[in-house]
Amino acid sequence: MNGAAAPERSPSASPPLPAQAQAQAPPSPSPTQPLEWRFSQVFGERSAGEEVQDVDIISAIEFNKSGHHLATGDRGGRVVLFERTDVKDHACRKDAEKADYSISRHPEFRYKTEFQSHEPEFDYLKSLEIEEKINQIKWCQAANGALFLLSTNDKTIKFWKVQEKKVKKVSEMNLDRSAAPANGSPGGVGYLSPSLSNGNALKPGGFPLLRLPVVVTSQETSLAASCRRVYAHAHDYHINSISNNSDGETFISADDLRINLWNLEISNQSFNIIDVKPTNMEDLTEVITSAEFHPTHCNTLAYSSSKGSIRLVDLRQSALCDTHSQIFEQHEAPGSRSFFTEIIASISDIKFSKDGRHILSRDYMTLKLWDVKMNSGPVATFQVHEYLRPKLCDLYENDSIFDKFECCQSGDGLRVATGSYSNIFRVFGCGTGSSEATTLEATRNPTRRQLQNPTRATRSLSTLTRAVRRGGESTGIDANGNSYDLSTKLLHLAWHPSENLIACAAANSLYMYYA
Repeated sequence: MNGAAAPERSPSASPPLPAQAQAQAPPSPSPTQPLEWRFSQVFGERSAGEEVQDVDIISAIEFNKSGHHLATGDRGGRVVLFERTDVKDHACRKDAEKADYSISRHPEFRYKTEFQSHEPEFDYLKSLEIEEKINQIKWCQAANGALFLLSTNDKTIKFWKVQEKKVKKVSEMNLDRSAAPANGSPGGVGYLSPSLSNGNALKPGGFPLLRLPVVVTSQETSLAASCRRVYAHAHDYHINSISNNSDGETFISADDLRINLWNLEISNQSFNIIDVKPTNMEDLTEVITSAEFHPTHCNTLAYSSSKGSIRLVDLRQSALCDTHSQIFEQHEAPGSRSFFTEIIASISDIKFSKDGRHILSRDYMTLKLWDVKMNSGPVATFQVHEYLRPKLCDLYENDSIFDKFECCQSGDGLRVATGSYSNIFRVFGCGTGSSEATTLEATRNPTRRQLQNPTRATRSLSTLTRAVRRGGESTGIDANGNSYDLSTKLLHLAWHPSENLIACAAANSLYMYYA
């Protein structure tokens, strides 16, 4: 593919997969060929010069387990659902082969519905405003043709049901108009017993003009979202992640210091399973940044910390999981520590692979792939934007160094992806012998950044009108000579569970790319 370069791996990184993982991994081409990514769709594309409202900026993206539905959340507390349209209900593989129908058509989605999930609130006890921004969305198991999902802001989790309902309409009135009084005269002494359409008569002194509607259910349907449960008042600090359990009955919610276990059916009670809050808050050295359940083992979960470590926890050990079964961390090289070392080591997101054998983590500068059976270090490290390392002081001054980037992995486990600045995202091959490292921009022409080579940085309008910063330039030149803009960042993205389709958010626009 145009512009594909060899992946930037750290010198200390191990081979892409350890020997024991290679033995169990499914056979794949060696090395895998780099994918050629193409633009698929965009929703909410803004025109040139159009100002983006803060409430419209996308803050969460999630595919459901089948990949037939996609949900996004925004800073305005809304959840928008999209459904796949290129899948025919009757088009099974045999039928497709008989009809010579191509099943390689790329996935297409359409807008399905949207609803207001959260509203701004005010905590009167703490004199604290709670914004409506959606931090995360997780799909639950569908049932009886209805979709279920969890959405959360900083304090409150909600359980939503979305289903089609048949529209009820008023078909007729029960009063026989032919027996109504002439000239519109009101009912009185001379009009006491008009006939109803069912042959009955009103009693003397009744109301002859009373008309009762007859409601019937039509064949038309409309989508309705209803909030089934609200899980509130369980977190003192901001919720950073929620995760469904594979048992289909429970889920976890994590804030900076605690992780709680919930039952989907019980909203007024949760169990605190992890608590890292010290007796004296002055002794606090690290916080929880992300947490996720194992995809198949309902007793196992992983959570990451601001110190760059990932802890694996077995819920069968004790009710309060103060101890971990495994810890994954990369020890820094002697003499390499600086003021920014711990800040950029903070993990912003973790994801289990589909088979649960690997954990993907994203810190500020790198993507790391860990084998759950080998805690000596990551099996692969990918440099996302190494050209920013000399700029860490500027990034600290304008708070960009605290940006939280998400990561995702393909369903086959052969590739990983994450976002960066200037609305770009990077796709790396993590299969045996792969050297794939592709840079794409969230535009209709995703490869255009590899063709541009500006001689100097340019300041965009969005840079000039950006929110308050504490100094430091927001534009510059990357290692390839391309300009980068810190005010446009691609924080949220998701990989389709079974196909090579990536959905990513650039401000208020949702872009999709396929390969």
